[in-house]
Amino acid sequence: MSSQVAKAARRVTHELHGVVVSAGLMQKTVKVRVGGQKWNKVINKWFADPKHYLVHDPNSSLRTGDVVSIVPGWPTSKHKRHVIKNIIAPFGTPVEERPPIPTLEERIAEREAKRATKAERRMKAKEEQKQ
Repeated sequence: MSSQVAKAARRVTHELHGVVVSAGLMQKTVKVRVGGQKWNKVINKWFADPKHYLVHDPNSSLRTGDVVSIVPGWPTSKHKRHVIKNIIAPFGTPVEERPPIPTLEERIAEREAKRATKAERRMKAKEEQKQ
């Protein structure tokens, strides 16, 4: 399992900070706005150019208005490629009263457990087909 943690740590190239703009509307998913700027060559001026990311929130512990840090992870669904790392500044309910955010090791352990159960189901299905 340590090799999985090492692989995931190498994959994390950058950490983004943003504000949760939509929470509670999708299961285990929040929308995070990350600030950015874009240069306009004609006007010679910087303009705000925020990006929105769909972020995996395993325990649904985020609320709209929270300032969070997100990191790239493995693809969870078609549009979710990031996962919550921690809450920088909570909005509303204190962090202590919310479900905890799982660490990288916990997420990897959960993923490995799911993959192991899936492999068992597949083996049973193959055995049943042979008979």
